[in-house]
Amino acid sequence: MNDQTRQTTTIERTEPVADRPSIPGYGVPETTEGTLPWSHAVERLERAKNYWIGTASADGRPHAVPVWAAWLDGALYFGVGPRSMRNIAANPRVTVHLESGDDVVIVEGDVEPFADPDGTIFPRLADAMAVKYDYRPDEPGGYVLRPRAAYAWSSFPADATRWRFSAP
Repeated sequence: MNDQTRQTTTIERTEPVADRPSIPGYGVPETTEGTLPWSHAVERLERAKNYWIGTASADGRPHAVPVWAAWLDGALYFGVGPRSMRNIAANPRVTVHLESGDDVVIVEGDVEPFADPDGTIFPRLADAMAVKYDYRPDEPGGYVLRPRAAYAWSSFPADATRWRFSAP
């Protein structure tokens, strides 16, 4: 899909498939018994205040920065500064990590510029930002991340979980 046909819209996704991440040598169970429900990650994504966005420059230099964001309709909406914008333009693959190293949620996927051609997403996004940050954006902008994979655990390694998402 090229940039001209890519649009941010509300997309119905099926529940992602849970399995185990491959972390050899750390005792992650091999069965799916004890994996976390997707709702565990969603609750944390919805209530988090700071989201660490990891990007890479065109030459592969990593860059991580905390940003404000909102999880809405199965996607993460956020804004970044000029350095991250250059990195995203060069490589739209990003990773997002919430603040806790004990109650972990990590999301990976491709980022695209936020677009709201029919005007249905931005009002809800502005409301979500106002509630969370006491800040209401006055015009659309930023990026949207739709996950390809996500990881979470709160009792590592027993509940380490990976979710894989099907394409919309």
